[in-house]
Amino acid sequence: MNHQIHFWAVVPAAGVGKRMNADRPKQYLELGDSTVIEHTLSRLLQAGVFSAIAVAISEEDPYWPELALSKHEKIITAPGGKERADSVLSGLKSIGDKANDDDWVLVHDAARPCLTSEDILKLIDVLKNDEVGGILALSSHDTLKNVDGDKILGTLDRRHIWRALTPQMFRFGMLRAALEATAGDPRITDEASALEIQGFVPKIVEGRPDNIKITRPEDLALAQFYMEHQ
Repeated sequence: MNHQIHFWAVVPAAGVGKRMNADRPKQYLELGDSTVIEHTLSRLLQAGVFSAIAVAISEEDPYWPELALSKHEKIITAPGGKERADSVLSGLKSIGDKANDDDWVLVHDAARPCLTSEDILKLIDVLKNDEVGGILALSSHDTLKNVDGDKILGTLDRRHIWRALTPQMFRFGMLRAALEATAGDPRITDEASALEIQGFVPKIVEGRPDNIKITRPEDLALAQFYMEHQ
C-alpha cells in the first residue's frame, strides 16, 4: 500500500419509510430547521475526513434535487436500488473510479441524524489498521427474549447481544465484493452481515446511545432533544 488511504462515505437513501405514515420518505421530514437527511449529511461533512459522500437516491425522488446540499462539491448522487444493499453497491460504484480497494468506506443510515464527529473519528481510529473493519454498536441493557409468536422460548444472554448502529466501516474492495456475492440474499440487513456470510469477522466499536434511527414519528422529537443536548 504505497498510496494514501482515503475515507469515503455511502448513504443509502432510497427508502420510502413505510412506518412513518407521512406524506414523504422519513429522511425528508422536518427536524428543527432542516430535513433529517440534511442533518445527517452535515454531520458527515463536519467530521472533515471524507473525500466524498455518495448518496443513493430513488430515481423518482422529487425532494433530493430541491436540497442545496445535493449540489455540495463533496456529495455524489447515485441511483438508489430496491434493497438497502443494492443502494450501497450503487453508491460504491459511483466512487469506483476514484477509490482504491484498500480505501475505507463508512456506510451510514440517512435516518441517523444525531451522529457525532466523535463517534466517526473513534470508529476510524479503532479500525484503521484492521484487516476487515467493523461497526458502531450498542450493548443491550434490556433483558432479551427469544419468542415465537407471543410465546417466550427463552432468555438470551445479553452479554453476547449488541445492537448494530451505523456507520459501518469496511475496505472498499472487500465490501463491494461481499455485496456483489450476496446480492439478493434476504439475510443481508446491513453491511456487516454481507461480510459475515463471506466468512469475515467484523469488529464491534461501542457507539453513543444517542445515535438513534428515525423510524417512527415520535423519534423526531427524541432526535431534536438529543441534538440540542449534544
